[in-house]
Amino acid sequence: MTKKQGRVTKISGPLVVAEGMRDANMYDIVRVSDKNLIGEIIEMHGDQASIQVYEETAGLKPGEMVFSENEPLSVELGPGLIGQIFDGIQRPLEELVRIEGSNIKRGASVKALDRTKTWNFKAKVAEGTQVVAGDILGEVKETAILKHLIMVPPKISGTIKEIKSGLFTIEDPIAVITDEKGNTHEISMMQRWPVRIGRPYQSKYSPNEPLITGQRSIDTFFPVAKGGTASVPGPFGSGKTVIQHQLAKWASADVVVYIGCGERGNEMTDVLNEFPELDDPNSGRPLMERTILIANTSDMPVAAREASIYTGITIAEYFRDMGYSVSIMADSTSRWAEALREMSGRLEEMPGEEGYPAYLGSRLAQFYERAGMVKCLGSDDRTGVLTAIGAVSPPGGDLSDPVAQSTLRIVQVFWSLDSALAYQRHFPAINWLSSYSLYSEKIDLWMNENISADWSKLRKDAIALLQEESELQEIVRLVGHDSLSFTDRLKLEAARSIREDFLHQNSFHDIDTYTSLAKQFYMLNCLMNYYYEAIDAIARNADYQRLISLPIRDDLARMKYIPEDDVKQSYDDFLERIHTEISACVPREV
Repeated sequence: MTKKQGRVTKISGPLVVAEGMRDANMYDIVRVSDKNLIGEIIEMHGDQASIQVYEETAGLKPGEMVFSENEPLSVELGPGLIGQIFDGIQRPLEELVRIEGSNIKRGASVKALDRTKTWNFKAKVAEGTQVVAGDILGEVKETAILKHLIMVPPKISGTIKEIKSGLFTIEDPIAVITDEKGNTHEISMMQRWPVRIGRPYQSKYSPNEPLITGQRSIDTFFPVAKGGTASVPGPFGSGKTVIQHQLAKWASADVVVYIGCGERGNEMTDVLNEFPELDDPNSGRPLMERTILIANTSDMPVAAREASIYTGITIAEYFRDMGYSVSIMADSTSRWAEALREMSGRLEEMPGEEGYPAYLGSRLAQFYERAGMVKCLGSDDRTGVLTAIGAVSPPGGDLSDPVAQSTLRIVQVFWSLDSALAYQRHFPAINWLSSYSLYSEKIDLWMNENISADWSKLRKDAIALLQEESELQEIVRLVGHDSLSFTDRLKLEAARSIREDFLHQNSFHDIDTYTSLAKQFYMLNCLMNYYYEAIDAIARNADYQRLISLPIRDDLARMKYIPEDDVKQSYDDFLERIHTEISACVPREV
């Protein structure tokens, strides 16, 4: 409702200053001029309001009217979200194109969710039932993959006076709740929620279960927990977007929210073209039936870039509250931070490091802290998971960049992408020496219990072997390979096998693109068993050249291409062959 109003006194790019706004509130949404440009109040001085405008401000002039809508920037939550492509302030792009054509006019306004489409609502509670905020009232089959659960909105509780099943639009009342004061509340299938405020939950748990991604370097060496936070920093061309696409497709999540925040237009076009064509590996249905895309390219107004992160995570929290596992991919938070820097400069705030605002770290923390594994609102015991994975694009891959450093202080998993590995065609180009996961110990306990008791030992030994390889390579560069002992040469060979036969993974290969945890264990156990037995054989005077030329090594290198159904049989055969072939290299005692 547009009650409060003022007049424009200053225009500086996306920043507009208006006077006569004393009755407006911080973070209120406003409409600027008769062009109906949408903006948000980000600073107040007396009756002056500083407004970041989410659209191009060319042609605005002082004296034009500003109208406050008397509510903060909010998103619409309800059936119809899944499969949509929104911009940073939740305008559906496909609908805008249908109405406006390929050139979307400034001030274009369209509801985020379709008001005319009817949904088949099935009630799950009866009249007279006592309900609290977060309780499930019923469900809508939104897609073939996902049931959309209709919940009692936060801050409402009481007795169900009326509820009905049938075909309804998202604005039609489906239930009436009478609270303890006797007030009645009509409940529809749609909720609105301000994006800058996290949605409530009962309690937060410590993450201890892995988010299975099917990517061997992640699941085995640097795992992320369900409800955890991870960062993917790397220079241009190192594969950040490819990794996020792989995670969106293969991670064990019910819903994926992908935010293209300030990315190049052609890159975002590829995402928008590819995602609708991808199939969900679990159901065989289109991946878009459990995906929401938020597209905010680098040529769009910079202020909307800042809002897109909050829009995405609020939508993700809504599905988390249903008890789903949700993954949010933000690509990239560096571009979002650049938007913060530009707005901060126009507000004439005191700059921090490299011109970024002093509150950069706290804003990043506000985003990542909204991830987690939570006990949802409601009387039933429902657990929801929100995992946040952000890409960081530091200039030139420089990890001393303030955005990268602030992110590292917050997140628990750091997948360091290396351009040198990418140029060697080693993907994913996660550097095993500079990456880390602070969830490793907890995940090891889960893996030891659910996959194999040897998991943590194999993982630690493999990482130690890769670290030793790095040290030995320094010696080789100085004095040559022949100066090493046979034991050290074998370590180099075994480490090479881990790098090339285990860590290297082809995302375009039908079989190699995804590896189950069981197969990851079988592969690593075979490679490490070869190493253990070969080291023991060297100590018993086995011939080094024979050891590294055994036929089993070629078969181990091709193990990644063995289908999941056949890998257990191959694994048993390989273990037996490793022992037999290495034993044959040991000279018999006379």
